[in-house]
Amino acid sequence: MTTEFVIMFPLFIFLTLAGIEMGIIAVRQATLERAVDLTVRDIRLGTGTAPQHDEIKDLICARSAMVPDCKTNLRLEMIRVDPRNFTAPPAVPDCTDQSEEVNPVRQFSNGLDNELMILRACAKFKPYYPLSGIGKELNKDNAGYAAITATTTFVQEPR
Repeated sequence: MTTEFVIMFPLFIFLTLAGIEMGIIAVRQATLERAVDLTVRDIRLGTGTAPQHDEIKDLICARSAMVPDCKTNLRLEMIRVDPRNFTAPPAVPDCTDQSEEVNPVRQFSNGLDNELMILRACAKFKPYYPLSGIGKELNKDNAGYAAITATTTFVQEPR
């Protein structure tokens, strides 16, 4: 019985830690997606207003309770897109990196009337179990932070 315990216990611990980490990541991703969707809904319905970067970031952070230290670890990009001559934005979203100097936002511009916009949010977090299971396999920056992203599109309503 002791032999079976010694063989099976590490496997159960590994699976438990992986399940906990995956659950936390899934909840963080879902809350970030929901916060971005609700904020973009406010932007679309707020005819005549053009919220700026800090206002949008504050709204997203207020609505995403599971993103740790949101004001510091969240980075936004808003990109104008021409639907008739589509050029895809860079595949990798702009994220913060705690191990590097602070970089300015890659691109953030409010659209004109009836313009198609892409809003991308990238939030960084430290995995709970960075040395086991899923936490070990995540792509992390030099400071040990992994990223979750949310992307949405909307049309800027006429003012």
